[in-house]
Amino acid sequence: MRAALLFSAGKDSTLAGLLLEDFYDVTLVTASFGVVGPEPAREAAEALGFPHETVALDPDVAREAVERMHDDGYPRNGIQQVHEHAVERVAEGEWTDGLDAVADGTRRDDRVPTIERPFAQSVEDRFDVDYLAPLAGIGRGAIDDMAADELVVETGPSAEIPKADYEVELRALLVDEYGDGAVAEVFPDHTQSRVRGRR
Repeated sequence: MRAALLFSAGKDSTLAGLLLEDFYDVTLVTASFGVVGPEPAREAAEALGFPHETVALDPDVAREAVERMHDDGYPRNGIQQVHEHAVERVAEGEWTDGLDAVADGTRRDDRVPTIERPFAQSVEDRFDVDYLAPLAGIGRGAIDDMAADELVVETGPSAEIPKADYEVELRALLVDEYGDGAVAEVFPDHTQSRVRGRR
């Protein structure tokens, strides 16, 4: 069976891949607007021993998400919009012939992104794939423990950890559209992770 897992090079999506690898031939997929290159994800995938692909996202979705985040003053709705678009793009991708499942690293404690049951069922029905969220029942503490046991992880402020996820691209687009201060107005300070390899 084949699974395509949305991959940012962070510990959550990496752990999801490790949980799936006994059951699926997992391809790590970085969804991108083309603003920031996928190199951090490609490097992490290589270090982990997984194949890696990149899927292009619709630039109009990025513009809508950035405008929404700016207007809202917080990132939740824009990131959710982009994540749902990314799940759909991976599920419908031309390279996914024979794909059995689309997965992501969303976890139980996530506030964003989350995939609600009706959306998951819609993806399954429209694209004839299973939607998997292997971490959906696992809390942050357990994920941190599993990552510490299995992965070499770099952590730090989100602005300093190079990753290949759409949050990085949305930050860059916010700056382009609304100026240098826009990111600080929309995104709270938080810590990000980047996987460097397996232990």
